Amino acid sequence: MAISKNATSWYGDNDEDLATYLQQFRAGGYPVTRVRRLSCTLCGNATFLSLVDDDQGVAAVDCLECGARTLVADSAEHLDDAQLEGCACPCGGETFTVSVGYAVTSDNEVRWISVGLRCLNDGALGVYTDWKIDYTPSARLCPPS
Repeated sequence: MAISKNATSWYGDNDEDLATYLQQFRAGGYPVTRVRRLSCTLCGNATFLSLVDDDQGVAAVDCLECGARTLVADSAEHLDDAQLEGCACPCGGETFTVSVGYAVTSDNEVRWISVGLRCLNDGALGVYTDWKIDYTPSARLCPPS
């Protein structure tokens, strides 16, 4: 199934649908040119509880298998000032697959990051936080394509 939309939400069946959704989102008006699906660096699991602070530009995911926390992009640099809040789908679901979209310049510098979630309960897609990267060098934030 491709991405579908009802009156209020977008839905997808898999991580490819989430990647497509992120590419269409265009945070800050910039096209997402790279998408990275997150998986736990300790156990390889790809289902998470997600926490964000949209004001500070911080995102973290907690692995549902082993509990390890992963911080997205430059989140560690802003964590001390963050008030992380758990993400929840409009359906009430709180478990997600997670992909990160990167708007990257022609010289591989990151200008915007978008954190997309796909609810494991109903397949709803959403960008739960995004933030501008206003410094260089920033290429380290995005894995090579």
